[in-house]
Amino acid sequence: MALRACNQSQATRNGLKEKVLTLDTMNPCVRRVEYAVRGPIVLRALELEQELRQGVKKPFTEVIRANIGDAQAMGQKPITFLRQVLALCVNPDLLSSPNFPDDAKKRAERILQVCGGHSLGAYSISSGIQLIREDVARYIERRDGGIPADPNNIFLSTGASDAIVTVLRLLVAGEGRTRTGVLIPIPQYPLYSAALAELDAVQVDYYLDEEHVWALDVAELRRAVRQARDHCRPRALCVINPGNPTGQVQTRECIEAVIRFAFEERLFLLADEVYQDNVYAEGSQFHSFKKVLTEMGPPYAGQQELASFHSASKGYMGECGFRGGYVEVVNMDAAVQQQMVKLMSVRLCPPVPGQALLDLVVNPPAPSDPSFAQFQAEKQAVLAELAAKAKLAEQVFNEAPGIRCNPVQGAMYSFPRMQLPPRAVQRAQELGLAPDMFFCLRLLEETGICVVPGSGFGQREGTYHFRMTILPPMEKLRPLLEKLSEFHAKFTSEYS
Repeated sequence: MALRACNQSQATRNGLKEKVLTLDTMNPCVRRVEYAVRGPIVLRALELEQELRQGVKKPFTEVIRANIGDAQAMGQKPITFLRQVLALCVNPDLLSSPNFPDDAKKRAERILQVCGGHSLGAYSISSGIQLIREDVARYIERRDGGIPADPNNIFLSTGASDAIVTVLRLLVAGEGRTRTGVLIPIPQYPLYSAALAELDAVQVDYYLDEEHVWALDVAELRRAVRQARDHCRPRALCVINPGNPTGQVQTRECIEAVIRFAFEERLFLLADEVYQDNVYAEGSQFHSFKKVLTEMGPPYAGQQELASFHSASKGYMGECGFRGGYVEVVNMDAAVQQQMVKLMSVRLCPPVPGQALLDLVVNPPAPSDPSFAQFQAEKQAVLAELAAKAKLAEQVFNEAPGIRCNPVQGAMYSFPRMQLPPRAVQRAQELGLAPDMFFCLRLLEETGICVVPGSGFGQREGTYHFRMTILPPMEKLRPLLEKLSEFHAKFTSEYS
């Protein structure tokens, strides 16, 4: 601190004004934000890619970024129908082209009719285009077996992430022991810890049960709430289903138990369901919180507050860059819902091309449409390949000594647990690194494989994990898994 004051004094003597915004004067909540998925290890991966382009010799020829669920960056081809309609919406002159099927043209015209000036370049209303919200409501009704959905309770968003942060903003209040606490699963998707740090809320960890395929245990929720009440006011419970980074799919019985718990403890439920199309394991099935809540009947159906989130970034679509998503709120106080509209209006509106894309996801070609057969074939091919990759990741890791991987029931990631020798842990501590970060950095430098250390997602003390996406093409995935397993064996031998 004295050195910094000296430097500032020197700057004043040299006629330089002290900066208004410094690390000392900036928002301290922002300084506490961490986001492992795009953290230091990814920055190093970018540097290595630059070095390879410059001709620097490495023990590998390419960096494989298996750190993030970015399907198209990993080579997944876009679904033809989605891109055809978007192309027509972006450039309506193409509507006269014979190269597009009639149903794609009709769909583009339908979307453009409800855009300001018949253009994707116009703002929409803050909660999203009304027609698209109506289509989302019909999608939810079909998904949930006819349970009604009200378009007025649906808000389109810049991906699911923006909607999640918006709802958290509404929930965060209080100071000291009355500060809002939000229960999040550990391991978690780092959006939650980052958003809670930025909002100066209290992160309340509840641990998933690794020994039982990352199951969610209500007894653990009770422990977390009981301990949290000593220093904050727990007000919300987040569940990620299917799980990220853990890949589990919750049973209906588990979801019912969570709803009962949230009702008893007066917790607002946040259901992150962006991987609902990504379910692979035999016997696993996606159950939406909205459907289960409604079917549970009184008193839960009419009183338990819920916000559920979905996105066009995952599933079979993989359209991350368009940033299309939605949130449906259930049993939200009407006055608070108006405040939510106000909060969204500050950001004007979600990207309109993302809204258009989301409309195609929730309202795909019907069996009578010319594009139906190709659409279905492409969708099933993507999901079948992801299922095969999920099985392969589990199999290869479990054949490797010192690595254990739960079944990847859903989502797009494996989260294996690895043994690290005491000397490796000691060396990591000497370098000021988490042991799994030390492992992942060495892995990157020696193989070009970029994965994220488990410490970035949270894990039980004394355990070490890494998260890797299963998205690389099959011809790259098996060699990647084998190379990673071989590196772990070499690393273990080096530090044994």
